[in-house]
Amino acid sequence: MKAICYPKKMMSGFPRFDAGQTLLLDADDTLWENNIYFERAITAFISYLNHHTYTREEVRAFLNEVESETIRERGYGLASFRHSLVACFERLSAEPITPEKHERIVSFSRSISEHEIELLPGVAEVLPVLASRHCLILMTKGNEIEQMDKLSRSGLAHHFKSVEVPREKNPDAYCGVCQKYELKPHTTWMIGNSPKSDINPALAAGLHTVFIHHSYTWVLEHEVVDAARNGQHLLELTSFDQLGMHF
Repeated sequence: MKAICYPKKMMSGFPRFDAGQTLLLDADDTLWENNIYFERAITAFISYLNHHTYTREEVRAFLNEVESETIRERGYGLASFRHSLVACFERLSAEPITPEKHERIVSFSRSISEHEIELLPGVAEVLPVLASRHCLILMTKGNEIEQMDKLSRSGLAHHFKSVEVPREKNPDAYCGVCQKYELKPHTTWMIGNSPKSDINPALAAGLHTVFIHHSYTWVLEHEVVDAARNGQHLLELTSFDQLGMHF
C-alpha cells in the first residue's frame, strides 16, 4: 500500500483567483463525513469476527483486498460494502454463516445509511460564497442513487449547476466532463480529499487541483500525490473554509 505524500505548498503562496472559475467538487469526505461511518462498521465487524488466528490488522488487510475485488465486479456503494463483509466473513470463518450471523453482518452496513448528513466544518458557510462567484459541479464517484440521496439530504443541491457520478474518477472521466460542459482546463479545478480519485487523475487530465486533507480518507484512496505540471496549480488546504481565501 502506498503512503500519502503531501506536497509542500503553502497557502500564502497562492493568490485569490478571479471569479468565473469552474470548480468540480467531490462529495464524500470533502463536503460531508462519510468514511468514519464505514470505519466504525469495520471495527464492529472485526470485533464480531473475533478471529483466533489472524490479528485485527491482518483481518483488515484481508478485507481491503476483498473490497478491491468487489469494487471491480460490482462498483461502489453500500450493497458492495455489505457483499465484501459477508465474503470476508465466509473466507475467514471456520464455520458457515447462519441466518443469524448473516443478519448481524448486514446490520453493520445498514448502520451507515442511518446516519444524518454531517457537513464538514466551513461547508455550509463557504459553499454559497463559492457558488456566487464560480460555476460549481459536483463530481463524485459511487452509487448514483445513494449519492443523489445524500446530496438531497445535505441541503446543498441548489448550489450546483450539475452533478456527475462516474463509475471511476480517472483522467478519461475528467476529460469527458470538460468536453461535456465545454470547460477550459486553465480555469477548471478539481477539489477533494482523495489523492487517487480527486488529485492525481485531474492533474493528468490537465486541470488545477485543490487537495483538502481529511484525517479519515479511505485507505483504498491513499496514493502518492503527483507534482503539478508547468502552468498547473496544486493547492493544499487543511479545511474546506480555506477555499474562501483563494476563490
